[in-house]
Amino acid sequence: MPPADQSGDAAAFIPPAGIPLLPERQLSRYTTFQLGGPARGVLLCRTPAELRQAVLALTSQGCPFILIGGGSNLVVSDQGLECYVIRYFSEEPVLRLEEDRLTVSGSTRLDDAVAYAACHGYEGLNYASGIPGTVGGAVVGNAGAFGRQVGDVLRSVLLIHPDGTQRRVEAQELDFQYRHSALKESHEIVAEAEFALKSADAAGLQKERAEILKIRAGKHPDLSQNPCAGSFFRNIEPTYQAGCRQAAGRFLDQAGGKALSYGGAAIYPKHANIIVK
Repeated sequence: MPPADQSGDAAAFIPPAGIPLLPERQLSRYTTFQLGGPARGVLLCRTPAELRQAVLALTSQGCPFILIGGGSNLVVSDQGLECYVIRYFSEEPVLRLEEDRLTVSGSTRLDDAVAYAACHGYEGLNYASGIPGTVGGAVVGNAGAFGRQVGDVLRSVLLIHPDGTQRRVEAQELDFQYRHSALKESHEIVAEAEFALKSADAAGLQKERAEILKIRAGKHPDLSQNPCAGSFFRNIEPTYQAGCRQAAGRFLDQAGGKALSYGGAAIYPKHANIIVK
């Protein structure tokens, strides 16, 4: 989410009751690249209600802010940010299942939602097994793998605008494309997402999920050992010579990318489209 367009004196910001405010917090604590200097303060929100309270408080007091989730697709300057940060993230999944509809807070890890659906015998999200980050970020970026993407199974989203207003939007209105949605040009925040899933054999889904996790582990770094922000470059769109997208990592590998390093950064040996710290 881009910084909200506000310019008040934020020195005396008063957070809503019950929402933690951590002043001058290093953002490296909240990014998988483990990079980022201080923000004016970090507000910790788990639920859509807490998120809306934080947004309203910051906006009403004229305090500039940005929002982050799992921090898995971010590179933040070590100089930090001259604004507040709302961290919309939950260690425990915030979700509910009603028949074939799974409603998940934007703060929930995407992989937690995938695991929950598979365990309860609902298919539609298994392809996203192991993808880092939150459901909110996955919706905005239309995250995907194995030829599938979030937009394929999303039914609707609850959005919160920086002025505190909220609205529910059908998935068809979000203009999903490869790693893109209309939300990338919007200041609205994904508070929660509703997925339309199908009943399936839970044991079969969990077996498939385990296989996908094994594949990812074979080519993606362990973030605790090799901090990174995931794949850096988009895959190449189809041309008249290639009927499907071409993996950017393959071309980077052919160009000798895996041998590159600079300072404390290097290309990950198993995946040329990933830069590790």
